[in-house]
Amino acid sequence: MKTYTLKRADLEHRWHLVDADGVVLGRLASRVAQLIRGKHKATFTPHMDCGDYVVVINAAKVRLTGRKVAQKAYFRHTGYMGHGRFTPVASMLKSHPERVIEKAVFGMLPKSTLGRQDLRRKLRVYAGPSHPHQGQQPALVKLSKGEA
Repeated sequence: MKTYTLKRADLEHRWHLVDADGVVLGRLASRVAQLIRGKHKATFTPHMDCGDYVVVINAAKVRLTGRKVAQKAYFRHTGYMGHGRFTPVASMLKSHPERVIEKAVFGMLPKSTLGRQDLRRKLRVYAGPSHPHQGQQPALVKLSKGEA
């Protein structure tokens, strides 16, 4: 018995549409990371780009459980000593709701060149319900609203 290895000619990338309205952020990010990586396919190969493209709409309506809206903050550093900056998730949701989902998905992808390429090329996040990818005819992915 031989192990099947996926070849570049056999790759098939599909498009998926995910509605984030009322869906818990972590559950959404985990499902999106699986689709981007290609883990939902029987031909998954860890060292190849075999995943699909994902379009997330209604990012501004994503749900955070518990007290995360009040307590969670994103850290960045300016490069100067003592200049770490914290941005609360509430203000990030108001100004750039796309980044909240992008950061959550990034945390669930491998920290490698392939993981960074997957995030940059395959994830499209939009705050509202409209998106410019109708030509690709993305298949709707049903996600449950999730329990708190």
